[in-house]
Amino acid sequence: MKVLVLGAGNVGQAIAWDLRDEFEVYVGDLSEERLEAVSEFATPVRIDASDFDNLVEVMKEFELVIGALPGRFGYRVVKAAINAGTDMVDVSFMQENPLELRDEAEKAQVTVIFDAGFAPGLSHILMGRVWNELDDMKEGYIYVGGLPKEPKPPLYYRITWSPKDLIEEYTRPARVIRDGEINAIDPFERIERVEVGDFEFEAFVSDGLRSLLESVRAEKLEEWTLRWPGHLEKMRVLRELGFFKPEHVDKTLEVIMPLMIYESPDFSIMQVFGRGTLEGEPKEIGYRLYDEEREGFTSMARVTGFTASIVARLVAEQNCIYGVIPPEILGMRIDTFTRITDELADRGIRLERWENAPPGDS
Repeated sequence: MKVLVLGAGNVGQAIAWDLRDEFEVYVGDLSEERLEAVSEFATPVRIDASDFDNLVEVMKEFELVIGALPGRFGYRVVKAAINAGTDMVDVSFMQENPLELRDEAEKAQVTVIFDAGFAPGLSHILMGRVWNELDDMKEGYIYVGGLPKEPKPPLYYRITWSPKDLIEEYTRPARVIRDGEINAIDPFERIERVEVGDFEFEAFVSDGLRSLLESVRAEKLEEWTLRWPGHLEKMRVLRELGFFKPEHVDKTLEVIMPLMIYESPDFSIMQVFGRGTLEGEPKEIGYRLYDEEREGFTSMARVTGFTASIVARLVAEQNCIYGVIPPEILGMRIDTFTRITDELADRGIRLERWENAPPGDS
């Protein structure tokens, strides 16, 4: 099967590397430098994702496309795949709602699974499983972060993904469910100290629930993004001073990006849990993940890229219906959930499941 990975960044490289032995893998990007980096295990192709008509024609040559581009390209790329009649898995954090393309995808007999990365992605798959395991889930929480093991001042953060998408986390209103209703709140409404496993982090509410807002019924549902202490207050001040406004953000990134580019192994951590009832009794069910950089890939590239490549295999094997499918559906189905988590474990990304109290917590 011919597979096209759009985007030769860290995540795109991990996806292509993971698929290299089972598929005829091509990687599309505009950067010659990034394309050279994938040439040992995939066929590089120079593609301009902003040229919609050309993108449609290119996609027609493939049976499956995996999108690993920044969020601003996501919706356009999904629409191009539908027009081309090509199945697609996407990890971009697009602002638009891809579910609006559901009817078009069904008519074209195309399968699209969006938000198929780490968070959103694996976070949704785990929440879908928790929601399915409980008879009635009252509350659900996602805590997630990708961080340097050796954080350096002054920002205590290392860039491992799209810088502009990072800034949008701090400026875009975060949608949550409170009292059974969807609310949009300031992500810096409050900064909390939280403990996850052996770590203590700062956390802020982030806009990562997306399709879960419609698919999971609960009185309370929130996603919190984790950072090392000392990062969030500085970012809040920059935002309040106007440095993250659209007209200033490029200049701001020129200044702050060098402060977040340095050598340090990274790690990814996630805790997803729900509280409700099971067989009439109060119950909490959750999953925790911890992963570190290895095999030449950052941990964020591993947990994002390998989740996407496993989901891509499910689509390639026609294990998914036609249409635009949110990732939590894969968690609600025990067969696809087990397949994804088993294959992640094969790649050294293991999950701990708990009932009523997280492992190691009182």
